[in-house]
Amino acid sequence: MANSKVPAAIANLLAILRARPALQQGLLILDGPAVVDVSQADLISVGWSPDGDQAVELVQDFNAAGARTRNEQFAIHCVIDVWNGGNDIAAVRVRVFEIFAEIENALRASDLTPDAPTLNNTVLWAHLTSGVLRQSFTEQGARVALSFTVTCQARI
Repeated sequence: MANSKVPAAIANLLAILRARPALQQGLLILDGPAVVDVSQADLISVGWSPDGDQAVELVQDFNAAGARTRNEQFAIHCVIDVWNGGNDIAAVRVRVFEIFAEIENALRASDLTPDAPTLNNTVLWAHLTSGVLRQSFTEQGARVALSFTVTCQARI
């Protein structure tokens, strides 16, 4: 019996994002922190935050008396990081939120993806719950990063 749905949830979140056509063009989708130079690449990182080493925060508790099943609630930390090589920070910010919209749409249920909010039946539900926007000018030009959280509820 699995003692956590976190590994499967991260794997399925990555699979859902990598299967999304709009996220396949000029965008790296990484599992955790980058292990190669991405200083000039647009990316989505799942299970990593630029603020520290936290990939996921989780809490478990008994589902009911008898302790046969447990509820697990967890937050997967992610980040979108985009740059444009120039000084147009507004254009970079718009691009970040276009990517964010694609991620949100990928997680919503639809006729084509009825299991999307469950991360392919891994969790009871998953949705975007918070975000932090950062903007800066670097040697590579305007850069905008949106850290966001995918919160999940599971039964184990």
